[in-house]
Amino acid sequence: MIKLKDRIRAFATVGQIMKNMQQEEKTNLYQRAKGENSWFTDESITLALDGLQAYLDENKLTQWTKHLPQQPQKIKKVGVMMAGNIPLVGFHDFLTVLISGHQLLAKLSSQDGSLMKYVAGILTEIEPWFKEQIHFVERLNEADAIIATGSDNSARYFEYYFARMPHIIRHNRTSVAVLDGQETEDDFEALGKDVFQYFGLGCRNVAKLYVPENFDFKALLDAWQSFQTVLYHHKYSNNYDYNKSIYLVNRDSHYDTGFMLLKPSEQLVSPISVVFYEVYKNRSELEGKLAQHQDKIQCIVSREAWVEGSLPLGNAQQPELGDYADGVDTLEFVRQL
Repeated sequence: MIKLKDRIRAFATVGQIMKNMQQEEKTNLYQRAKGENSWFTDESITLALDGLQAYLDENKLTQWTKHLPQQPQKIKKVGVMMAGNIPLVGFHDFLTVLISGHQLLAKLSSQDGSLMKYVAGILTEIEPWFKEQIHFVERLNEADAIIATGSDNSARYFEYYFARMPHIIRHNRTSVAVLDGQETEDDFEALGKDVFQYFGLGCRNVAKLYVPENFDFKALLDAWQSFQTVLYHHKYSNNYDYNKSIYLVNRDSHYDTGFMLLKPSEQLVSPISVVFYEVYKNRSELEGKLAQHQDKIQCIVSREAWVEGSLPLGNAQQPELGDYADGVDTLEFVRQL
């Protein structure tokens, strides 16, 4: 067993190596990843890798793990069922289990295997000890604890199947933006990143806007014109065409920019290419609406983070190490095993 400081140093070195990846290696990796998941693009993979590198800072890792013992009392096998909706979405769980000193049994998504295996390969080259700690498996029968990410339907199955062992089971979540009418064009452009990065497929993507009465939608939609390139992706374009046709046939009220749809709805989760919005009259009503959905909201963004507990506009896809999915502290979970 290597010490915690050595595990931290190994992960920090992974970040440095990935930052200096040669173009040919990067091209080959991207091609493999895009072959597994047609939603992945060069831009989205780069965004995910940049986020990974931001995690893997030695000082950040040291601060994040300051309450971890140098090694666990007993090494446990932690099974992780990973999603594949956006590139490297399972990396935080990968990092959490291994930096704590436990063994990882990872069931990779068929849609995001190459990137995870690539990172694991770099890590084991830097520190061979990890070779015995990382196992990519099809079944999690031998696990002592479980971390699983899936839909609400699959979560019910996971909770039943893994009920007798320590577990974290994650459900569907999405993110929202709260606007107050004082936003600038730069604010709206920043919000566009929260909406359109990864084509809106991540739980940290904003799918719903809360806006005050008499909100100026024209200024918002004008600022989002720079994101119209999402329409060049055939899957996104198909979703846009489909949802547009449904709204037209049903005569549903909506805004249409030519590449995305903005629709009034009290629902929280919008389809791909659609953003829902809901009007609030005052601060009290807003707080009530947010509280109603608190178990389904991953994060909230607002201008200069004026809403309590929110992030600044444009920061939804830049989580820190301590920004845990579903608000459940996975590092504390593995520490207590």
